[in-house]
Amino acid sequence: MTPFSSRLNKILLGSLTLAAILAAASAHAETAWERAHPRRDQVLDRTQHLNRRIARERRERELTPAQARALHGEVRQTRLEQAAMARANGGFITKSQQAGLNQQENAIRRSVGP
Repeated sequence: MTPFSSRLNKILLGSLTLAAILAAASAHAETAWERAHPRRDQVLDRTQHLNRRIARERRERELTPAQARALHGEVRQTRLEQAAMARANGGFITKSQQAGLNQQENAIRRSVGP
């Protein structure tokens, strides 16, 4: 290997390492809204995850169309309750409200399966 190719390899490796670090950092970047509303963000993240999980279970035929529709309805209801709680509380939800919403989401998760 020539000195030039060795140096080029080091530069390429360094660039790839930097790109990987930046990609990992951007994957965890939060928006200003997420930083200002961590409880709502957590509840909404779980809501999205539940909807994706229900859709996956439906595709894999672990759930019937009617079961999937009912579970999506329960998830929607949880999301609407969260929005109503936030409207009544200046855009935020309290810890106890978050705990109640988490209990609802846990029940839905158990209905979806492992």
